[in-house]
Amino acid sequence: MKSARIPLLALLAFLLGITGCSSDRAAVANAPEPVRGLSLATVQERTVPDLFEVVGTVRALRTAPIAAEIMGRVTAVNVQEGNAVRQGDTLLTIEDMQPKATLEQAQAALTAADHEVAAAESERALAQSTFARLNKLHEEKSISPQEFDEINTRVQSATARHDSAVAARAQAAAGLQQARILLDRARVRAPFDGVVTERRIDPGALASPGLPLLTIESAGRYRLEVDVNESDLKYVRLGAAVPVSLDAYEGAPMTGKVVQIVPAADSASRSFVVKLELPANANLRSGQFGHAEFTRGQKKAILIPHTAVLEHGQIQSVYTVDNNNIAALRYVTLGKARAGDIEILSGVNPGERVVSDPGGRDLAGKRIEAQ
Repeated sequence: MKSARIPLLALLAFLLGITGCSSDRAAVANAPEPVRGLSLATVQERTVPDLFEVVGTVRALRTAPIAAEIMGRVTAVNVQEGNAVRQGDTLLTIEDMQPKATLEQAQAALTAADHEVAAAESERALAQSTFARLNKLHEEKSISPQEFDEINTRVQSATARHDSAVAARAQAAAGLQQARILLDRARVRAPFDGVVTERRIDPGALASPGLPLLTIESAGRYRLEVDVNESDLKYVRLGAAVPVSLDAYEGAPMTGKVVQIVPAADSASRSFVVKLELPANANLRSGQFGHAEFTRGQKKAILIPHTAVLEHGQIQSVYTVDNNNIAALRYVTLGKARAGDIEILSGVNPGERVVSDPGGRDLAGKRIEAQ
């Protein structure tokens, strides 16, 4: 009996030894994988400017749709989109046969009026000379009162005819000036220095008064027109300097100056148009899309390093680290970027730790050994 128990005890000891070794190996296999060389950052809540962004469109300081003032067929268009023009340059010409005929008629009328004035002047001079001679005879009682009255009436009639001729000449001169203006309107000129941004007509087309044919914008100076909600309008001040960025311009943000707040709101959007003057810049173009950033004051915000955020399409996440240094993936909602940090609207709380430089690696469930 004693000899039989010895093998049984040996077998039991052997089995217990095998079980202990398996448990040790399982514990080693289930231990979190360590990741070294990463940095951790503590989520902080700080006081930051409370900013709000509005969008708008770049406009030229001066824009003029160019229209004809007379009706006629266009004979020539001298400019294309993008051409620079100077004030007074002829942009297009309109058929001028009728204005020329009107001018010639007005010139003939003025010439006839000049002849009429000359004839009336001669008649008046003759009547006045005759009156002077007969007046002396009248004083000497050498002519009858009837003869004296007749010459006096002739003087008055000649004077009236002369005055009427002078008035008619003035009217003819005004008609000639009007005909010259009408002929000049057959040449549509640039109202100021600028750039042609739109051309709507070609030679042979019929131009009508008031119908826009071209559009000219002043070159070099632009403004950004943005829409501000009525609830935020109280934060906008005339003369304030506002950071502005343009989607099409990759340079550093520029500073705009609030120069006008349109007092009437849009009835559909309940927003107000605010105009910001932009600094001179050769890269600016009318119609570009821009952003302006205003401030409401200060607020509390949760910030983490921007490098801690992982982008997965439209989803953003970070790796948080618990008290055992085990990393877990956490989805977050982002706010505004602020000088290397980014605002977190939801997903993490102040005091938590995040991996500041995950580098796109899968860290979920791994132990982070920060450097």
